[in-house]
Amino acid sequence: MTFGDEKMAVFSVVKLSELEGGKRIDAEYYKPEYLELSSKISSKEYSTLGNISSLLTDGDHGNPEYSTEGIVYVTSGNLNELGVDIKGCNKISYEYAKKIRKDCFTTEGDILLTTVGKIGISTIAQLSGIALSRDVSRIVIRKNTFYPEFISVYLNSKIGLLLTERESIGSVQKGLYLVQIRNLKIPKISNILQDKIKQNFLNAIKFDEQSLSLYSQAENLLLEELGLKDFKPKYEKTYTANLSDALSAHRIDAEYFQPAYEEVIEKLKEKNIEMKPLKKFILSFQKGVEPGSEKYQNVGKPFIRVSNISIYGIINRDQKYLSEELYKDLKENYEPKQGDILLTKDATPGIAYVVKEEVEGIISSGIVKLQVNDREINKEYLALCINSVIGKMQAEKDCAGSIILHWKPEQIKQIKIPLLPLSTQQKITSLIQKSHETRKKAKELLDVAKKAVEIAIEKSEKDALNYLSSFTNNINY
Repeated sequence: MTFGDEKMAVFSVVKLSELEGGKRIDAEYYKPEYLELSSKISSKEYSTLGNISSLLTDGDHGNPEYSTEGIVYVTSGNLNELGVDIKGCNKISYEYAKKIRKDCFTTEGDILLTTVGKIGISTIAQLSGIALSRDVSRIVIRKNTFYPEFISVYLNSKIGLLLTERESIGSVQKGLYLVQIRNLKIPKISNILQDKIKQNFLNAIKFDEQSLSLYSQAENLLLEELGLKDFKPKYEKTYTANLSDALSAHRIDAEYFQPAYEEVIEKLKEKNIEMKPLKKFILSFQKGVEPGSEKYQNVGKPFIRVSNISIYGIINRDQKYLSEELYKDLKENYEPKQGDILLTKDATPGIAYVVKEEVEGIISSGIVKLQVNDREINKEYLALCINSVIGKMQAEKDCAGSIILHWKPEQIKQIKIPLLPLSTQQKITSLIQKSHETRKKAKELLDVAKKAVEIAIEKSEKDALNYLSSFTNNINY
């Protein structure tokens, strides 16, 4: 039987008897890279994820009732390879939590795996009692079989991601179902190598936690200096506004005049904190571009969308790509440069990040890139102000009343930035820079662990152990 892809002019010839038990006859499942991968793993002794698991299930299939207080509710977008972004998670009410199956809640040490969106991202649960949505699978490994940390690293490796990509089903939005997850092949690796990979993973988590702590220290220092350390805006149920204010703002939606939005600015005025509009610091302001979803590819140069921007950097979340030719046409105007501030303006407006390393990619129209006068204000300090309650409240006010949030460029340029002494700005920046360096160490350790898994499968365990030793000896813990 011959399978082909006319666009790529790539063909695979597979015997009818080799059609994976006859369960899959779609051409993509038999792409050459998948067949090669299957052959490599099958040449070694292996088990399946289902056979080594005492529990393998998905999360809640209901319609969650979100609440300001309650139980953390994790979706696939909240997961990364080193943990769960608790700050970015919604919460569900205690009443709704009682309706959820008990096996939808984590125990510390569980493997979590994304099954929709960016499929195949795995991590280890660091906390018990977190609720999982339907697009996150929960896996409990049987004792004395495999280290869960090894399994997670394996699933995040190039080999693991290819496996989950191959097993995913769907045309518009692909999904990974429990039956496919149970059938994922897990090569048997010695406990010695598994333990080394586990230690790399745990050290990566340690560095990641240190990075988060340093960033939190920077946030706390900013808020303390501004007198906003324990500030919580008070949202009023009823309030009035002057007609003249509505006319001058060209807004008549009630949400825009919510007193809570002005409360943070009033607090800063009480402290006699000098404030200037963002436009006073801007040297250049460039909105991104939207080439059209028909131009998206599975390989090429990254197309950086709002979902790829976090306060900590550019992340690989449901990454789309553009062709080399299109990238070359767009890079002059739409490629971020080191030192640029990337700021989201659509969907989740108000996320700012200072580009710290060279980036090859194009920003989408939902992002603006700013160059600012760093003789007037420190870039990291400015980005932190935007990410803090100061920027969040102003973005929320400007975007209030919209179904799909859009932060207009003229609104962005007018947001008020509090000015602390440059010496204080530098202290805050130093903490953020240390946070970034520590995060780099975490990523390096994780990448080394993933590469060791790949070497063990493609070459030998001895080569993998030598590779691990050559890198971990150079890491300063």
